[in-house]
Amino acid sequence: MSDIRKYESFYNKGREKKLTKVEEAFNRFLENRTFEWQSWLYGDPIGNLITVEVEDCPRFGETAYVEMDSARTALMIVDMQTNNCGTITKVITTIKNVLDCARKTDISVVYTREGHEPDLSDATFNKLLRSKIIGNGIGIGDVIPQNGGRLLIRGEPDWDIIPELYPQDGETVIDKAGKGAFITGEMNLILKSMGVTHIILCGILTDIGVHSILRDLNDYGYWVVLMKDGVGSSDLNNHLAAIKSIKMSGGIFGNVSDSQRVLSAMEYVKKCRRKE
Repeated sequence: MSDIRKYESFYNKGREKKLTKVEEAFNRFLENRTFEWQSWLYGDPIGNLITVEVEDCPRFGETAYVEMDSARTALMIVDMQTNNCGTITKVITTIKNVLDCARKTDISVVYTREGHEPDLSDATFNKLLRSKIIGNGIGIGDVIPQNGGRLLIRGEPDWDIIPELYPQDGETVIDKAGKGAFITGEMNLILKSMGVTHIILCGILTDIGVHSILRDLNDYGYWVVLMKDGVGSSDLNNHLAAIKSIKMSGGIFGNVSDSQRVLSAMEYVKKCRRKE
C-alpha cells in the first residue's frame, strides 16, 4: 500500500488556474520587467496604480518594477520608538519626508511598536535574561536611571513612538511583544481587514525588527518593498548584509528601493487626486 496520499481531482483545478496565472505573469515580466498588479487575485484597483522601481532584481545590477494599487498599499514604520532610536537618527528625516507625502495620498500608514505588559506576562524568560546581560544588569522591565521609566514596558516614557513621526488620528498602530509582529501581534488580521496587499517598509533595526517583519510579510503573501535609506541599525555590516539578503534569488524576501523612487510614485498619486 502506497503511503503517498492521492488527492481528489478537484484539487487540480485550483492548482492549474494558479500555475496558469503564474505563467502569464512570468511572460509579462520578461516583456516589461514589472511585477504587475493582479486583478484576478486582488480585484480591480480602487486607487491609482503606481509603479516603484526596485534594484538588483531579478539579478544584481538589474532593475525591475513593482506595480501596486495606492489604496491597497501601506507605508509601514517599524519600531521608531524613543528607546530604540538612540543614535540612529539619520533615518528620521527620510521617513518623515515619505510619511508627510503618504498622508496626502490614499496610502495607509501603519506603525509597529514593541513593548511588554507591566507584569511581563508576555515576555519570555530567555528574552528577559539576554536583555539583562546586554544591559549590564538593566533589562526589560527594569527602571532606567536616566528617566525613571521601565525599559520596553507599554505606557512608559521611552516606549512610545518618537514625536517627529507620531501617529495621527486614523493611522494604525500594531503593538507587539517580539521582534516580529505575527506571532505576538495581530498584524495579518489587521492588514487583511484594511485590504492591504503591498507594503513600503521602513524603520529600525534593519537586521532585527525590520527583517523579522519583512520575512513574515513575504511568507504571508504580501508584496514588500524595503526603503533602504529609511532603515538603520547599530551595526553597519549587519545592516548591509540584511539589505543584500533580501535581493538574493531574485528577491527572496521582497524588493529594495529608496525614498526618492518611493516619493516619485507617491507624487503621482497626489497629482491624480488633485485632478479628481
